[in-house]
Amino acid sequence: MPKRLSKKRPTARATQPQTKNKLHICRHRPYYKENHICISHDLERYCIFVVNFVIIKQYMQHRIHKSAKPFVKWAGGKTQLLEDIKRTLPSNFSQRKDIVYVEPFVGGGAVLFWILQQFPNIQKAVINDINPHLIMTYRAIKEQPYKLIEQLKTVQCEYIPLDEEDRKAYYLKMRNIYNTSSLSEIETAVLFIFLNRTCFNGLYRVNSKGKFNVPHGRYSNPKICDEDTILADSEILQRVEILCGDFEKTIAYASSDTLFYFDPPYKPLSKTSSFNSYTKDEFDDNEQIRLRDFCHKIAQYKANFILSNSDVKGKDDNDNFFDEIYNEYHIQRVMATRMVNANPEKRGKLSELLISNYNINKNTYIQ
Repeated sequence: MPKRLSKKRPTARATQPQTKNKLHICRHRPYYKENHICISHDLERYCIFVVNFVIIKQYMQHRIHKSAKPFVKWAGGKTQLLEDIKRTLPSNFSQRKDIVYVEPFVGGGAVLFWILQQFPNIQKAVINDINPHLIMTYRAIKEQPYKLIEQLKTVQCEYIPLDEEDRKAYYLKMRNIYNTSSLSEIETAVLFIFLNRTCFNGLYRVNSKGKFNVPHGRYSNPKICDEDTILADSEILQRVEILCGDFEKTIAYASSDTLFYFDPPYKPLSKTSSFNSYTKDEFDDNEQIRLRDFCHKIAQYKANFILSNSDVKGKDDNDNFFDEIYNEYHIQRVMATRMVNANPEKRGKLSELLISNYNINKNTYIQ
């Protein structure tokens, strides 16, 4: 029988590392970086460790994969429309193979993260946005999530303990750096997320010079570093190609196996309700028509598309702008709650449009 371990206090000599008898396992990921686990070579204990490690690893991978969601707050985000979008998909969408999903106006990515988890038959995804800082943030999350987390934690630890006045000063300082400095991709991503989490209503708005000008918001305990979401999103983004530029460059991916989802800057319901100063160049009616023409082009490739926009007819019964320019396609109206308005009385339920080249009732493409 093996000798029982001595309960005597170890001598200084006995505390030296015994590399022949111990297996030193150090995990370098943030979840475990403080833990240095030493496992005896005793076979039973070692096997128990290995089994537990595999179970925990599988659980962590499953948990991360299922929790992917937008890493920023985003005005006009589509989380609440996901069920409507799901009903708008072709009835055989889950059975089709080798689907390519393309999102030319990715924004906060609510539809992206949802659809890639819901439909494993999507072989590849392509996202695009004209906002270079947003795209830098997507790339940083995909390629350097742990470095991003480390730096966001530093910013969070500096900001949270401050009083209201000092928080505002800190925010304005960071906003100025964001607008005037030449920054690395990681630095841009850190500031982009920080400003989004601490600005008014999570808006992204720029002035005529392209400078971010949203004022400081008042949140008691904003979650600047959402470590779980960043890791979850990084995992999902490994099968996503990330582009930056005009939406028309995504024509290269149009085919009969492609689903496009368009979420462009919405047409304002009134002159005072416009929050679409997303870049220094406005997305006006001419741009809306150019997008319609692009939908015509991808339909010629037999690609399927879904497009969301504001329902201007719901505000003004005589405004048939979208009903006219998309009269060849299927238009449905759905309800959404929108909270971005300086006047709280004007926030609430509004009808929005979902336009597709797929007739849900007849189960046929519209070309």
